Amino acid sequence: MQLFVNDLTVMDFSYLCPERGMVGESWIVDVILDGALNDESMVLDFGKVKKQLKRLIDDYVDHKLLVPAEHSYTEIRHHPQTEQVTVDFHRPEGRSIHLYCPPEAYAFVYAEEVTMDSVRDYLRDIIATHLPDNVEGLTLELRTEELRTPYYHYTHGLKKHDGNCQRIAHGHRSKVDVWRDEHHAPDLQCYWAERWQDIYIGTREDLVKPGELHLSPKACQLDLDEHYGFAYEASQGLFELVIPMRETEIVETDSTVECLAQFMADEHKRLNPESTYQVMAYEGVGKGAIASA
Repeated sequence: MQLFVNDLTVMDFSYLCPERGMVGESWIVDVILDGALNDESMVLDFGKVKKQLKRLIDDYVDHKLLVPAEHSYTEIRHHPQTEQVTVDFHRPEGRSIHLYCPPEAYAFVYAEEVTMDSVRDYLRDIIATHLPDNVEGLTLELRTEELRTPYYHYTHGLKKHDGNCQRIAHGHRSKVDVWRDEHHAPDLQCYWAERWQDIYIGTREDLVKPGELHLSPKACQLDLDEHYGFAYEASQGLFELVIPMRETEIVETDSTVECLAQFMADEHKRLNPESTYQVMAYEGVGKGAIASA
């Protein structure tokens, strides 16, 4: 007997990619359970599937930075005294990425790359240990939302957030709708899809010189003149990030979706004051904010 749950949850996270850098993603999770019927004539109660499996996925992937632990660029150091973890991702040509964060900020995927297959294996191993004895098989399907309009991948952190959004490197795969003078403007949607293709969006007040952060000895030897440093203290601990300037957008506000929608509308107004604009900015799948200028 098989039990299925489609759209179990959406995982909003970022991952480190050798070519693209830090990539924000939103993946939808479907699940199929194989097994015999239990005493309740069920494979597993739907309520338990939705609560327990979703909680495991949220705990181990959602709002984290996924790190390909076996890639040659990756170096991981645990600091027992502070309980912080340093991750160095030694991309060549001045594109290295460095973090110093609480362990909860990361998910270490033991593979050379973070892909749907490697994340599926990572999650399957975790979930399998929490299933009842009558469940004999587990199938996870990971997929992206089907989008027919332009979209972008962005990463950010919200230091004022009480929950997991405070983690400095989590992200989303998001579409955007733009209207110019009350007419749909596909060209402006393409503009943001290109500008924010794989972007880190940082708040100016969180900028710190990279040399003032907890860099590893190897990172300290690098020329980081073309990098931004960001740092802030939140309820989960101290978060630090060093990332290439060419892969970053600096905003004057927090990087909530409300502020980003207003940033986009104001940017269009700045570039063309004669027109009016409305922006519907998404944060992952099915949610977002609307702003006008």
